[in-house]
Amino acid sequence: MRILLIWPLASTEPEWNADLGAISEPLSLEYLASAARLRGHEVRILDLRLHPDDLESVLGQFRPDLVGVTAYTMHVLAALAVCRTVRANLPNARTVIGGHHATFLPEDFFAAEIDYVVCGEGVGPFRQLLHRLEADAPVAGIGGLWSRIDGKFASGGPEAPFEVDSLPLPDRTLTGADRASYFIDWMRPIALVRTTVGCPFRCNFCSLWQLMGGRYYMRAIDAVVAELAEIPEEFVFLVDDEAFINGHRMRELAAAIAAAGVRKRLFAYCRIDSLLRNRDVLAAWRDIGLERIFVGIDAITEKDLGEYRKKTRLSQIEEGIRAAEELGIEIFAQFVVNTDYEPRDFRRLVKFIEHHRIRFPTFTVLTPLPGTELLADFESVLPRQANGRPDWDQFDCQHAVTRTRMPLQEFHDAYRALYRRFRDRSGEFRAQHTAPAEPAIETTRKASSW
Repeated sequence: MRILLIWPLASTEPEWNADLGAISEPLSLEYLASAARLRGHEVRILDLRLHPDDLESVLGQFRPDLVGVTAYTMHVLAALAVCRTVRANLPNARTVIGGHHATFLPEDFFAAEIDYVVCGEGVGPFRQLLHRLEADAPVAGIGGLWSRIDGKFASGGPEAPFEVDSLPLPDRTLTGADRASYFIDWMRPIALVRTTVGCPFRCNFCSLWQLMGGRYYMRAIDAVVAELAEIPEEFVFLVDDEAFINGHRMRELAAAIAAAGVRKRLFAYCRIDSLLRNRDVLAAWRDIGLERIFVGIDAITEKDLGEYRKKTRLSQIEEGIRAAEELGIEIFAQFVVNTDYEPRDFRRLVKFIEHHRIRFPTFTVLTPLPGTELLADFESVLPRQANGRPDWDQFDCQHAVTRTRMPLQEFHDAYRALYRRFRDRSGEFRAQHTAPAEPAIETTRKASSW
C-alpha cells in the first residue's frame, strides 16, 4: 500500500510563528513510517507546518491508499479538515487518526471523513491495522483501535501491553528534505530522541503521565546509544517526559555514550528535584555534551505549586537554578500562567525571571487539556464550536479558554507582553550561541507514538 502520514498545521500556529521558537521533527510519524516500511509499504511524510499548501498536490501525485494524521488537541479541527480534503480528492483512500487527543476524546473524530481512530501508543494498533488491510480482513477487535461496525464507531478493546523495546527505530530518511528546517531556537537543525516513555509524577495540568497509565518505561541503553550514533544532526533533544528520574540508569547511559565516542550538543527535560538529587549525573551528562535542560518551573508561589501538585517548593526551585548555573548548564524555563493572575502576578513573574537571570523563559497559559482533571467536564470551557463542543483551536496553551480574573483581553495583552519583554534577551542569547567564532563540536556521523 501507499501510505501518507501527515502532521497538520494548527490554526493558531501562524499567529505565534517564531515567537514560540520551535518546529521539531515529527518523531511520532517517523516511528509509524518505520513500522509500515518494515512491512514493505511505500510511505511518505508530509509536514504541513513547513508545507502548508502542498496537501492536494501530494495527494494527486502520490495517490495514497491510506492517510494517517496525528493530532494534539489544538490540531483537532485542522486534522478533520485534512481528512475532508483527502475524502474529496481520493474517495477510496482510507483515513486513520491518532495522537494525544484521540487517546482521551476519540469521539471528536467520529466523523464521516474518518475511518479509524487509534488510542494510546500507536505503533502496535497501526501494525495490526495494516496487517488486516493487507489481508482484506475485518479490522474489528484490534485493541486500541476504533472502527465502524454497522455504520457506528466501536472500540476494539484496550491496547495490548506496551513494550518500549519492541518499537522500531524511527525512520528519519523520510524527513530528509525537511531536516534542516527543524529547530528549537538557536539549536538548528535538531533531532529528537526518546530514551524513556511515560512519567511517574501527577501534575494536575499535565496529561502525559496518563498516556502510559502512570508507568515509566526505560529503553535498553545499547539501543539508545546506537540510535544516537546514527543521527547526523549535531543538536539532539531528549524528549523523554522526564529523563533524569533514575539517576543510576542515566549515569550508565552517559558512560555508554562516552565510551562509544558519540558526541552531540544535548538538550533534555529535567525536573528541579531530579536535578538536585542527581547533580553528579547532570555533571556527567554535561561532560558528554549536555548544554541545556528544559525545566518546568511552572509556578513561583507556594499556592500555585500546591494547586499544580508539583511536589516541589519555591526554595528548591531557587536552589535548582543556582545548581544548574554552578554546573554550567543553561536553563530553558517554562512557566504556567494561571488564569487567576492579576497585574501584580505578572509583575512578580517578571521580577522572578530577571532576579534569577533566566535568559530563556517560555510561557504557557493554564489550560484544561483532555486527560487532565482540570477538564473533568466542559462546563468551565468558554470558546465553543457551533456543535457545542469546545473550540479546540484555542487549546494551544497560549490562549485562555476558561474564565480569567482579569478582563480576558487585558489578560492576553499581559501574557503577550511577557514574550515581548524577553524576546530581545533570547535573541541576543541565540546570537551568542550561533556566532562563528567558536568552532562547532565534532559529531559522530555513521552511514509515541503517533
